[in-house]
Amino acid sequence: MSTTLRVGVIGAGHFGRYHALKIRDVPGETLSGVFDPDMARAQLVAREAGCPVVADVETLLAQSDAAVVAAPAEFHFDLAVQALRAGRHVLVEKPVAATLEQADMLVTLAQQSGLVCQVGHLLRYSAEHDAITQRITRPLYIEATRIAPYKPRGTDVSVILDLMIHDLDLVLAIVDSPIAQVDALGAAVSSAHEDIANARVRFENGCVASITASRISLKTERRMRLFSEEGYLSADFVKRELSMIGRERGLPLPGTGGFRRESISWKEHDSLFAEHQAFVASCVHGAPVVVDAVAGRRALAAALAVAEGITTSRRLMEQSGLIGGS
Repeated sequence: MSTTLRVGVIGAGHFGRYHALKIRDVPGETLSGVFDPDMARAQLVAREAGCPVVADVETLLAQSDAAVVAAPAEFHFDLAVQALRAGRHVLVEKPVAATLEQADMLVTLAQQSGLVCQVGHLLRYSAEHDAITQRITRPLYIEATRIAPYKPRGTDVSVILDLMIHDLDLVLAIVDSPIAQVDALGAAVSSAHEDIANARVRFENGCVASITASRISLKTERRMRLFSEEGYLSADFVKRELSMIGRERGLPLPGTGGFRRESISWKEHDSLFAEHQAFVASCVHGAPVVVDAVAGRRALAAALAVAEGITTSRRLMEQSGLIGGS
């Protein structure tokens, strides 16, 4: 393979379009083509990105070194397997698969083939991820909120796999401890799947995380709060602002016994560009995969545990008469 990675995009929907346009601009990547069963949509995106439309996945893989799987979630596993078995690196959007058995197969395929299987958890490449992990390394408690107004896109899966999985993956990366217990609540309001959910996750090391996700809210809010022996941190991802009270950084707070307050902000950060840069580095130069299939499997396991917790809570509520049975 040359130093330029030929990348094909499978799926020309919302994220597929973003990937196609980004590949066009990332040094070291060349957009080899776009495939989508909806030919009109594929032609629209291909025209915008300046690449050919490809008639089928097999042809796209044959003329590519790697593939981005940006199809609906139910097809992620089959398409990623097809790409890996064709000897192609793959960047698969989250969730990595529908079941843990499928995720395990992807992990095995990637390991046996030596190919890159990167999972599209964008927050790992964000400025806020770096800002948090540089300041809090041993969290005791995390509170994450990700709410937004209703949009039809993404309702083919629950809000857990659509939105919450972003924060689940970030929390798992920060805590770096196995999950011991999950309690969760959720409700389907505007779709056939949960549109709002809350999970309380207790880790084996004692840390607790409370994570809320909603796609039926009146406003957009993305926040994370953490506290530990290192201090208290509050991050607003929409405003791109972070405040921390601790002993190591910032201006002294009089009368607090040595505590300091730090306030920072960051500019717009192109996480998708950074994700593709990391993909090129791994595929072409052998750099470690930042979010590999193992990490994707871990996030999926957490999401499925939340879904199971919601089912258990609903059963208890139905038995008690708090809600009516379906």
